[in-house]
Amino acid sequence: MIRVIIAEDHLAVADGVLAYFKYHDTISIIGHAKNGEELVKLVEKNIPDVVLADIRMPVMDGIEAAKLIKAKFDRIAIIAFSMFDQDEAVDLMLQAGATGYLLKNSPLTEMEKAILAVSEGNLYYDANLSLTAEDTVQETKGILTKRQIEILKLVGKGKTNQEIADALFIGKTTVETHRKNMIRKLGLHGPGELLRYALQRKYDF
Repeated sequence: MIRVIIAEDHLAVADGVLAYFKYHDTISIIGHAKNGEELVKLVEKNIPDVVLADIRMPVMDGIEAAKLIKAKFDRIAIIAFSMFDQDEAVDLMLQAGATGYLLKNSPLTEMEKAILAVSEGNLYYDANLSLTAEDTVQETKGILTKRQIEILKLVGKGKTNQEIADALFIGKTTVETHRKNMIRKLGLHGPGELLRYALQRKYDF
């Protein structure tokens, strides 16, 4: 069972999430926090597998809460949950350690996919996110190998490590190794930033 804690200050939204997953086969919502401070305390007490955190909350926002959680429990996957798709909000949550980003207007089936994806160590982003590139594709092509660019294209399409491995006829561990090497080569700070990097560029080589 994937144990999940959600942080959402709007009760109607939280109630909808709780109702949807009440009888789910593999996902269990074990706690609900109304602000970032409550979230950190709940996480310390229950140690979930996944945290679904709103960005804008009273007392402590989701960004600060995510930083504190990742500092203590790096293995916990964090999904940012927000009405906002601005570049800055996405950047701040990914920098804080989130490996998923979900818009609130997405269907709950999309939330289910996000939880399953990040719980398996994959990255997840909402297909409706609008992102822009700051660097050129040509610069990337000079840094990464052809295989790494192929993998990065698939990361940008939201593919899991296993799906990438199957598509390129290579092992899952090989994909994971390439991802780590890309993070190092590109001077990034974790899988969340690699996801952001891939999303910005919409690769079409």
